[in-house]
Amino acid sequence: NSVILLPALSPSPKVQGTHPDCSVVLHFQEREVECLERIHSESQTLALPGQEGCPTEWDGVSCWPALPLGQSRAVACPDILNVFKKSKGLIQRNCTEWGWSLPSPPYHSACQLDTLSSSNDTEAKARHFVTMKVLYTCGYSTSMAALLVAIGIFSCFRKLHCTRNSIHIHFFTSFILRGTAVFIKDSVLFSDESIDHCTMSTVTCKAAITFFQYSVLANFYWLLVEGLYLQTLLLLTFTCDRSYTWGYILIGWGVPMVTVGVWVLTRLQYDNHGCWDDYSSLYWWVIKAPILLAIFVNFLIFLNVTRMLAQKIRCPDLSKTHRQQYMRLTKSTLLLIPLFGVHYVVFALFPKHVGMDARLYFELVLGSYQGFLVALLYCFLNGEVQAEIRRNWGKWQRSMESNVFNLVTQDFTA
Repeated sequence: NSVILLPALSPSPKVQGTHPDCSVVLHFQEREVECLERIHSESQTLALPGQEGCPTEWDGVSCWPALPLGQSRAVACPDILNVFKKSKGLIQRNCTEWGWSLPSPPYHSACQLDTLSSSNDTEAKARHFVTMKVLYTCGYSTSMAALLVAIGIFSCFRKLHCTRNSIHIHFFTSFILRGTAVFIKDSVLFSDESIDHCTMSTVTCKAAITFFQYSVLANFYWLLVEGLYLQTLLLLTFTCDRSYTWGYILIGWGVPMVTVGVWVLTRLQYDNHGCWDDYSSLYWWVIKAPILLAIFVNFLIFLNVTRMLAQKIRCPDLSKTHRQQYMRLTKSTLLLIPLFGVHYVVFALFPKHVGMDARLYFELVLGSYQGFLVALLYCFLNGEVQAEIRRNWGKWQRSMESNVFNLVTQDFTA
């Protein structure tokens, strides 16, 4: 029997996924589509009389081109590094009277399959991810509840109405959107375990990912607005000037809208596969670059504000009241700027598979409580807010006591 050698199937450079396992699935699915197209094309061609043999066949791993009866064919191991340890092994199949013979040697012997995780490891990982999901669900729920209360406080008390607190409300809203987007994404992608997430490509799925990316961008850009406004206050004076409000709104909501719009058009035109949640794609930089830019600008603001604050506090003409105002207005933002940006910059400079456990812990678990921290710093621990709440609480108590006294007096006189 003559043996025909086929070159190894090279993986498509377009294969990407949210996880290496998805890259493997997509690679073999693309190879299967190519093989089925070849089979369909050959079925349209009439076979010559007297020609007998085995038709082209897909065996789940490799595509075996048609072969005359009595001949053999060998293929190399698929070049998928995270599945097969070596790609130089050869697998042979014969064309017999009964059709294709079984692969010899089997793929797992010729290509040395990587040792799969034991069932105990798989169950442990599953429990770990379930635990993380419970933790970040509690975190986002706590954050959203605290942020809604904070927005209610800023909205209800008239004396708290000013540009600074209006920016805080927008910042809080971006956190609420981010938490909502996480819950929507989970419900769309992971509500049904039978769904193949590697090939999921529905409009609903892509819309959920798009909304999530917009909320993340808005979150970072409203933090940038907080930094810009703080710097403006230190450069000018402590006022509630509304002249820049629309500019801040355009930065906080408009820039993320334009960025996500460009990203959506780019994905539709050049990379419209899967659910758009593959962070290995080069087009992911359309989202990543503006976030890194916002973090970098915020870091420069952080340094500049620190410098200006040190100068103003050392100024002998500065009154004690103004010094306390400077400290109160800067401490929250100066804490949040490095807190929000450092971990994102560190992880953005490394490949996605590096430090995956630490990345998930920071982004999902600790990140879910950032909204609660923001509400705590900007609202609940704010002396101005606390004083206003105490003042209105005292007014409400005096009003209740007066009503009770009037009610008792009326009953007594009656």
